[in-house]
Amino acid sequence: MTEHPAGDIATPAVRVERDGVVATVVIDRPSALNALSPEVLRDLAEAFDGLVAEGDAVRGVIVVGEGGRAFVAGADIRSLAGLTPKEGADAARLGHRVAAAIEAFPAPVIACVDGFALGGGLELALACDLIYATDASAFGQPEVRLGLIPGFGGTVRLPRAVGLALAKELIYTGRRIGAAEAEAAGLVSRRFPDREALLEGARATIAEVAENAWTAVALAKRVLVAATGTPTAVATDLEIEGFADAFRTDDMREGVAAFLEKRSPRFAGR
Repeated sequence: MTEHPAGDIATPAVRVERDGVVATVVIDRPSALNALSPEVLRDLAEAFDGLVAEGDAVRGVIVVGEGGRAFVAGADIRSLAGLTPKEGADAARLGHRVAAAIEAFPAPVIACVDGFALGGGLELALACDLIYATDASAFGQPEVRLGLIPGFGGTVRLPRAVGLALAKELIYTGRRIGAAEAEAAGLVSRRFPDREALLEGARATIAEVAENAWTAVALAKRVLVAATGTPTAVATDLEIEGFADAFRTDDMREGVAAFLEKRSPRFAGR
């Protein structure tokens, strides 16, 4: 992981903490409001690659920003200032690589937003399966105020989350919305009074998910990600394929047997 100075001690810009089946990915650049520099983006991709290698030992991931003021306040503007068009495209590809790693991760990923989730920060949250937020949080895509447009997936995922009309309004105006409005629009799944309750709620959701067959959850996520935004006929075929794949797993046979025998299932993750 890349390091950055924090006082006299070099600390990781991104770190992964483990607590049982829950992994927490922490973006730790509070002095920069956790801005997504190229180094941070590369570290995030590396973090998710490492978690994939652990298989079903990780049943859910929490993504959170350090410091209490921001989840992620945006891309690192200083790193963008002098880029050529080609370098700008490369920067966007790096952001999309992180989003793709999150969407491909075979377990739920919850963005725990406490403070600002703006620009690249909102795009990072949108790549996650769920967005939980504190009442103090704010969301927006302010890129047009810098002469830019969203480059890490905002024009793709924000309309899917809140509808095309509101997405256009937020992207064209660059305005921010609070947690209550974000929840009402369907952007935020659950809202909490403070950071402690936020993280506790995310862990509780992952614990509930972990009671189910890991293979089925992974298949459901695969289909949901692939089918979103596609024509109904294409999405239907993707669901049929995923449903058929479930019949190839030991977990499906165990789940059905447990139901018929009126006992709790003992899923093996295969």
